[in-house]
Parts: sequence; C-alpha cells; structure tokens
Amino acid sequence: MDNTLLPGATIGIIGGGQLGQMMSFSAKEMGYKVIILDPQENCSAAQVSDSQIVAEYDDLDKLIELAKQCDVLTYEFENVDANAINEVKKYTQVPQGTKALKETQNRVSEKNFIEASGFKVVPHVEITNIFEYHRGVEKLGAPVILKTIRGGYDGKGQILIEDPEQACYADIEKLLMDGPCMLEKKINLKKEVSVIVSANSQGETSIFPVIENIHRHNILHLSTCPANISEKSEQHIYQVGETLAKKLELVGTMCIEFFISETDEVFVNEIAPRPHNSGHLTIEACNISQFDAHIRGICNLAMPKIELLKPAAMVNLLGQHLENAKNELSGHPEWHFHDYGKDSVKNNRKMGHITILSDDLQDTKQDIENNSIWDV
Repeated sequence: MDNTLLPGATIGIIGGGQLGQMMSFSAKEMGYKVIILDPQENCSAAQVSDSQIVAEYDDLDKLIELAKQCDVLTYEFENVDANAINEVKKYTQVPQGTKALKETQNRVSEKNFIEASGFKVVPHVEITNIFEYHRGVEKLGAPVILKTIRGGYDGKGQILIEDPEQACYADIEKLLMDGPCMLEKKINLKKEVSVIVSANSQGETSIFPVIENIHRHNILHLSTCPANISEKSEQHIYQVGETLAKKLELVGTMCIEFFISETDEVFVNEIAPRPHNSGHLTIEACNISQFDAHIRGICNLAMPKIELLKPAAMVNLLGQHLENAKNELSGHPEWHFHDYGKDSVKNNRKMGHITILSDDLQDTKQDIENNSIWDV
C-alpha cells in the first residue's frame, strides 16, 4: 500500500513547544495543514499552525479527536504514552510507531538495546535503594552520575557525585523515592557530539554531518558543525546512526548523542526519537533541515542526500539571554535569530537560538564566548 502523503494532507503534532513549531514551519512551507495538541493555549507551535486542540498529552479522548482530524500523526517529544499511541493508530497513520519510544523511555533498557546492537555505552548499574547505591559506587568508582531511569532533561533528574564521602544522601534518597535509578560512571570526556538521522517508511535514510556540542550546567549551550573529530570516529558514528535507525524502525527524525573519551573511545550516550536541539543549525547550514527531513519521513517522501552548505555554529538563548540578544540583533547581520514565542521568560528555559554561518568556526566560537550576553 502506498502511504505517501502529498502536500494538502493534514499532519497532527502531539506537543506544541519549539520542536513542534519548527516541524510546523517545515510542513506549512511544503503545503501541509497542521493541527497541534498541547495543554498550553497559543503555544509556540500553535502560533504557526492551522489549529490547536488544547488538552493534556495523556487525554485519550482528545488524542483520538486529533487522530480523526489528521492524515498522519507525529510527536515532538519522547515522553508520550506508548499505549495511547497504539490506541490512536486505529484512526490514523502513526508511522513513527512505538518501538523507538519503548526502547528510549527507560534509560536501562535503552543502554541494553545499544549494547545488544554491538555498540559501547558508559559503564552503569541499575539501583533501587541506598545499599545498592553504595555497591554501585564501589563497583564503578567515583566520580559517578545518578540518573532517574525515566524522564529528566537539561540536567533535571540527575546528580553528579564527584566525591562519595561528601555526597548529600538526602538528595540521593529523594531521587530514589521516585523509582529505580541508574548509576553511571563519569568518564574523562574529550568531546560530546551528536548525529541526526531521518528515514521514511521505505527505510530510505538521510544522515546529517556530525555535530559537536558544549553544555553549560547540563543545558546545551553551543553546537558546531562539522565536528572536529577523527575520520575514524566520524565513520563509526555514521555506522551507529544507520544501524540504530534500522533496528528502531525509524520513521521521521531522531538524534543519537555520543561521548568521545580522552583515549578516543566512542560511547553512545542517549537516543532521542525526535528532532533535537543540537540539530537546529541544519535549518540554515544544510540543503534540508532536520525538520524538513522529519516531515518528508513521516509523509513517506523520498529522502535526499544531506549536504552541509557551510560550517555553522548554533548558540541557545535561555531566559536570561533573550532580551539582551534582541537588543543586539540590529548590529549582527550574520545572526539567524529564532525566538520561539513562549508565553513566559524564565531563567534556564530555552527561549530561542541563534545560528551563524561561518568561514572560521574557531573565530565564531570565540566571538560567542566573548559576548557578554552568554555570561549569565
């Protein structure tokens, strides 16, 4: 059966944040209609879509209502209910399915899946109580990171433990009260990188150039492409991307994050079964963006070979950066400025980003670091 959807069809998106907004931009540019489901009225994505259903993400009746109004359904974040997705499949196409969701919603099963696929992950153990925590620290050796098995992003739901003797047990026990956790060895990092992979229902893939990432306080600060890594690491990362895409039956766009150690070992860190913050620079830097590729994938259009048109840097605008960045915008013709239109500005909340196409990434990175906007 040909499940190709041409422009004029309706795409439903669960989630109305900035990822949904940028999916909507791509869909609308190609001529699709878009309906958003999100509990926040006039959310970022709804501002650029045809209509919105205001409802919680787990409201099955409203999800079914959305499904009945669209030709294909997608989601912008990975914490949607897999059972609810299976239910709405009765009413519309959901080409992403639930395999990637189920494998990536639990950090332990995600690590097991990656290892079973033949790729390295950082040493880790699952723990459920403070006694297992002590045994885990003894086995892995400090420093370690304690993470919730489900949920958590931008550093939420995790604790870095540099010295177990100085650890705050109240914080550890509080995290354990929410359910099983994962204790992970903190390796000596040289770089953090990511790769974006997109696919359609026929298994055709588009793989984007590897992106190098810098975090501040566990929140992505700066992404640059191409990544400054060895050709051996780059080829291995592409192999991981292609292999995991097939094993997860990928349709749409996903991101795989990696650690590269001081000894040049490549570890798979996490899989995000959706477009990713680090891939925002693809909007200006590549022949198609990760969002264009997502829309092409879920509509089963042909997937193109990705070209990097020019090296690029993307820097996030958090709540504390946004106003100063706006005030400087008129003096920076090189800035591709993105404001997500969120209703409230909060510190450490992602409010937008700036992408800069560059002839010299080192100079561009230095200009960003020298700009006082990002000092706070």
